[in-house]
Amino acid sequence: MHDLRKQVLLESGKTLSRKARSKQVTPSSSRANSAAPSGAGSRIPSRNVSDDEGDLSDGTQWSSNSLDELITRDPVDAVDATPEVWIADLHDRMNEVCDRKRSSAQGREDGLVGFIARLTRHYAQAEISRKMDELVPAILKSVKSGQTEKETGLALSALALIVVTDPSETIYDTVCGPIRTVITDGQHPQAKIAGIHSLSVATFYGGATMDETEEVMDFFLDIVSSDGAMIEEADNAQIVTAALEEWGFLATQLDDMEESTEVAMDTFVDQLESSSVGVQVAAGENIALLYEKSHTEVESDDEPEPEDPDAEMEPSNANGPRMVKRYTVYRQQHQLTQALESLAKASSKRLSKRDRKQLHLAFSDILNTVEKPTRGPRYSTARDDEGKEYGSRLKITIPGGAKMTIDKWWKLHRFNGLKRLLRSGFLEHYEQNEVVFDSLPVIVEDE
Repeated sequence: MHDLRKQVLLESGKTLSRKARSKQVTPSSSRANSAAPSGAGSRIPSRNVSDDEGDLSDGTQWSSNSLDELITRDPVDAVDATPEVWIADLHDRMNEVCDRKRSSAQGREDGLVGFIARLTRHYAQAEISRKMDELVPAILKSVKSGQTEKETGLALSALALIVVTDPSETIYDTVCGPIRTVITDGQHPQAKIAGIHSLSVATFYGGATMDETEEVMDFFLDIVSSDGAMIEEADNAQIVTAALEEWGFLATQLDDMEESTEVAMDTFVDQLESSSVGVQVAAGENIALLYEKSHTEVESDDEPEPEDPDAEMEPSNANGPRMVKRYTVYRQQHQLTQALESLAKASSKRLSKRDRKQLHLAFSDILNTVEKPTRGPRYSTARDDEGKEYGSRLKITIPGGAKMTIDKWWKLHRFNGLKRLLRSGFLEHYEQNEVVFDSLPVIVEDE
């Protein structure tokens, strides 16, 4: 088990200058490790559904946002039982998933719910690795020809959990095609959302090359720029939000985004005008990530000449290294700042109190980063007794009273991506699953 109280010095996800890249070869980190209208088109309000919401009452309406509720409703007590009990139950669930000869759609759904519950709550790499040759083909059959939206969506979620539990160099090649088919040609919006999230996980952990990762990011960007229309889901807020979120998650793997930043920024700035708070926030967080990536640590030969007024160097935070700006992220900075200021102070009556609070909190942070890219989320300029700025105050409480500090936007994107996948089992996987731990190397401090 990892010691969560140790300081992890590895900081992946940083932008490197061309000079730094010329001095070293960086391996691909992926190898290491009911439609709601929105969008710039319709401007009809939509609400981002939380993890524990969703209508499952009629057995046909299924939401990828309600997996926690499904897992909680799972009647088998083995989910949180002793290892001997939950492992035995996991084997039963795997056998149910693999045995399709006389199974019904309802039976396959129940088997997948139980399977997802075990893989979410427990780290079961040793158990599923022995069944991979049977599990993946069986689940792909439900992805390709599921009889219900729920079956297809659950199968996609199960695939993502398999990939993060037992990554391989080849699983991306196996699952990419069927998942993309669901996203582009499927009939069910919620299955497409599950497909977007599943494709992102398969790309990140399944052995995709950097070129393949960038191709998937371009696919997500096309979904966003068309407000979902390119996959026959025009003005679907949940579709656009999912594509934005997973674009940001995958972007944390890329070292240099200078060439792709201009097109991405135009798309994200456009989505700031969406009527969906979820779309606006996801677009804004991607903007903050791109500004963060435009700055890297100062190198020995980076000191600016006195006559160079455009050279920008500053400390990243109260105690961090000095950083230097590598390129311009967005040329219409003044207009962007005005838009972000407006969202940070949004007071429209059409917004609920919860949505206004979410906008104010998110865009205050995003604006802070756009104005000073070395500042991460929840950065506080207040000073302690020694006169130093507190810096990032976004801390995640973990068992035992310790705090996980999320002081960079790339860390926040990865934390949110892993939480979307692992939900209530995040901390269990963070402690036990080396792949998850290496994805989010952070400093954990005792209170």
